[in-house]
Amino acid sequence: MTAIRIEGLVKKFGDTAAVSDVNLEIPPGSLFFLLGPSGCGKTTLLRMIAGFTEPTDGRIFFGDRNVARVPANERNTGMVFQNYALWPHMTVFDNVAFGLEVRKLGRDAIREKVRGALELVRMGEYAARKPAELSGGQQQRVALARAVVFEPSVLLLDEPLSNLDAKLRLEMRLEIRRIVDTLKITTVYVTHDQDEALSLADGMAVLKGGHVIQTGAPREMYRRPKNRFVADFLGDTNFLPAMLVRSDAAEALYKTAAGNLVSTAAPFPNVTELALSLRPEAVRMVREPGARNTLVGAVRSSIYLGGVAQHEVALDGTEATIRVAELNPKTLPSIGARVLLEIDADDVVPLAE
Repeated sequence: MTAIRIEGLVKKFGDTAAVSDVNLEIPPGSLFFLLGPSGCGKTTLLRMIAGFTEPTDGRIFFGDRNVARVPANERNTGMVFQNYALWPHMTVFDNVAFGLEVRKLGRDAIREKVRGALELVRMGEYAARKPAELSGGQQQRVALARAVVFEPSVLLLDEPLSNLDAKLRLEMRLEIRRIVDTLKITTVYVTHDQDEALSLADGMAVLKGGHVIQTGAPREMYRRPKNRFVADFLGDTNFLPAMLVRSDAAEALYKTAAGNLVSTAAPFPNVTELALSLRPEAVRMVREPGARNTLVGAVRSSIYLGGVAQHEVALDGTEATIRVAELNPKTLPSIGARVLLEIDADDVVPLAE
């Protein structure tokens, strides 16, 4: 298994910096996500790891080897592109075999490796078909087989599920996780889809404007974002302006226009004015006020979505509204109904910016 280490990586196009001073550590055998909005630099970063784009500055290590100036064909990486890039005139077998033929492997070795790769992605029975005879999900499996058939040390995935419908995306997420775990191959996955990253990643980096804003495990980054951008990008959240009243090592008390809230999400930002991030799924409608972290308001809207209901509540004492996600709703509150909202202190995340 190969660890990836990126040090001070920069890529400029003219005077524009697409990637700025990126430093990352990707453990061997892990599935690591580069996540961010369009134009944040994640694909440029992936292309530099692949060797398709040369860095302006910085180093890229595969293990102890600096590959920043090594040609792409000498890096032993497998790549899966957004559009699959399958040869339409070739069969599934020939598409997967192509890279092995370029490497001049013997016919018997090629046949054995291609058969193994197709069985890995559960496409063995489709070896004689052309890409046009396959569904989008099947084409994606072939692209994966082609990328891993020569046993690369690093697998690179560039938004591989963006062309699939919702059901196929869910199916292929599980397949990619299974394949990475089976092969124990270090994998770097680019996406703007938060659900893909949160459900699959061992580790992830959120990028903005060519900079890495935060790295960590999915659960840690979702529950403890370092700033408003990460909190907002990784999922729906409410932001309430607040003032720090007091704090100690265990908890902090914040005053909002809608009422006081206690947070235990230490360490606390060392600022007086900030915003509190409240995830909609962490906010509950309750019948009786609790000892702390209870807000009062009126229902502005309710939408029933089957397994969940989405409510918007106008909070007393402020023009702010707060979104509430109610799991397995039995009935919907009427518009204008007075409601009590409660949130655990551990789910109140203070953010300085």
